[in-house]
Amino acid sequence: MDNNKPAKHDITEVVAQESAANPTENGGVMVINHGKVHPPLSVLWTTALYCAEFICASVLSSMYHNTEDVVWMGLTITFMLVPSVLTQLTLTFVHRDLGRDRPLVLFMHLLQMGPIIRCIEALVVYCQAGKNEEPYVTISRKIKLKHGRGFGPAFECEIGHSERKLAIHRNAFKRTAVIQAFLGSTPQLTLQLYATIQEKYVLHTRLALMIISMISIVYGALVCSVLAIQIKYDDYKVRMKPAAYMCMILWRGLEIATRITTLVLFSTTLSAWVVLVGLTNLFIFFFQPWVEFWVRKASLPENIENNFSKLSTTVVLCMVTFLYACINIFCWSAVQLDLADHDLVEKQPRWRRLAIYYTLRFMENVTLVILWYYFKSDFYEYICTPLLVVQLIICYGLAVIFMLIFHQFCHPCRRLFHYNVEDCLRCYCCWKEKQSEAPEINAGGPQEHASPDLINHLTDRETDIVDDIIETA
Repeated sequence: MDNNKPAKHDITEVVAQESAANPTENGGVMVINHGKVHPPLSVLWTTALYCAEFICASVLSSMYHNTEDVVWMGLTITFMLVPSVLTQLTLTFVHRDLGRDRPLVLFMHLLQMGPIIRCIEALVVYCQAGKNEEPYVTISRKIKLKHGRGFGPAFECEIGHSERKLAIHRNAFKRTAVIQAFLGSTPQLTLQLYATIQEKYVLHTRLALMIISMISIVYGALVCSVLAIQIKYDDYKVRMKPAAYMCMILWRGLEIATRITTLVLFSTTLSAWVVLVGLTNLFIFFFQPWVEFWVRKASLPENIENNFSKLSTTVVLCMVTFLYACINIFCWSAVQLDLADHDLVEKQPRWRRLAIYYTLRFMENVTLVILWYYFKSDFYEYICTPLLVVQLIICYGLAVIFMLIFHQFCHPCRRLFHYNVEDCLRCYCCWKEKQSEAPEINAGGPQEHASPDLINHLTDRETDIVDDIIETA
């Protein structure tokens, strides 16, 4: 018996070593990857949040019905059913069930239990994966990132049927997590917090629903941030570290909690004006991508979905833009829409938009809190309102700080940035110093050496090519 024969689990590494010396014609390295399929944890988590929020909202609606609080009951049911229906439509659309003979699955969707049957399907696929050798259906071509830099030439991995099916389930549940978070959990949390302040007491079921909604919103914001990174750096194998997730949780949690608290406090004092504030934000973020689309005189993207007419494509784009606007009302969406692109996402983000968004949002929050402080009712006389105002302002400032820390130290592709936060701050400080020291030079005419434009589009930096062994993903 040959003792030098590689074990079964070492086949991938051996093939990678042999392929490193003989790259493929397109410059990549072929890696045959038959490793373990990762469990669908994101599918399980999204399903658990969906069921928990739906059950809590149903119980709370029943309590409102018993106490004859018709307004609270109607709004709670609305914010429970609308995102649930959109979730069923999203899962049905992604899995293309309308053209398949699957009556049980469609019936479960009609009962608003689509995520449960989808979760069961994903678990079945995961349990059956690896039992039989499967032919691959596609090849993934990625560049390995090591210490934030490109590591060697691109490597190619075979993706089997089971892995592809699980990827479809994960992508579908990512979409549903965002829809549930910003079309259901966000208005639900705002409503229940407003009802708690107005009724001046806390129900245990209402508190549980508020906690679950907050967790759902933060998770949806994390999904948006991670998807934005994966879309912008699609050529690289991106892996998020625990420190990056922790920084994003603090950033998103503080940002969303401060925003919702500010809007609720303002609505308890100036109820009519909060509608104007909300509609203004909604219209601005809804029409902003369309205005850019019309200014560029672009055309509608083709092949968003087969057999889609221009009217259907426009309806889909309006729904995507509406979701984009709802996200930006409460937090930074992390992506910018490009309605002329097939992927609908602008893959070269701009520091300018990020800076403008957080500057204007900070000013808006401060204005709303100050207006609430001067027009507050007698209910808040037992609360130290100046301290509450300071806490809200500081918390939003901390959210911005954690956002800067994430982009400077925790972003998985920060070494690929053409400019980073530190470069922008240093250039801004130098510019201010030059303006204060030599105002007459600045007024005399154009300078010979202009400062670099740090708010330009992020461009891909050339990566170092290292001739080492390529590790499989």
